[in-house]
Amino acid sequence: MKTFDELSARQRRILKFIDRYTIENGYPPTIREIGDATETKSTSVVNYNLNKLVDEGYLDREKRVSRGVRLIVRIPNGHPGAVFGGAGKANGVRTSDKLGQVPLIGNIAAGAPLPVPDDIGQYYDEEDMIDATPMMLGGLDPSEVFALRVQGDSMIDAMISDGDVVLIRRQPLVSNGEMAAVWLSDRGETTLKYFHHEGERVRLQPAHPLMEPIYVNTADCQVQGKVLSVVRRLR
Repeated sequence: MKTFDELSARQRRILKFIDRYTIENGYPPTIREIGDATETKSTSVVNYNLNKLVDEGYLDREKRVSRGVRLIVRIPNGHPGAVFGGAGKANGVRTSDKLGQVPLIGNIAAGAPLPVPDDIGQYYDEEDMIDATPMMLGGLDPSEVFALRVQGDSMIDAMISDGDVVLIRRQPLVSNGEMAAVWLSDRGETTLKYFHHEGERVRLQPAHPLMEPIYVNTADCQVQGKVLSVVRRLR
């Protein structure tokens, strides 16, 4: 095992970033975040150096998990709480095995129907997956949840802006007043609104002072799921 000073400058920066990020966020960074922080544009170069650090005994890694990198030895001037054991346990730090991943399957906007695949959670494509904590998932299994990117500002007063990502539980029914993703068959669009069942019609209420509610026949709308949480886009 090489000493810390014998590692390349890039490898030392990677270890320091993983150490700091884990303490500040409670879970490890992704390959892309490591690359951005260490000014390494190529994810393959980051991947190569992570593998080298695994070989040197500094990291443990689960390759099919986007936040699957764990610091397993203490680095000079590092934080003791950022060190993970071989079993994936940390000293008060949430580890990657407590993060779930849900698929980002599209946008919630006017346009073509938005199918929800039956095999949600059964495939893996890191570019299309969203990391989510148990709190964000409401305690649900990640296989019950999918993600959509919001287009438009109709829910701005609910703190949901254009470009944000909403995590949605797959379910065909919601209670009055709950926020839901609803497919409108007569309009050919999917919308994100507060759902209110009013007799033979449904009122879909925006959270915007200048937008009117949408009224549709019950037969013309299909609930795709209930909103659990929002992933804020950094601006």
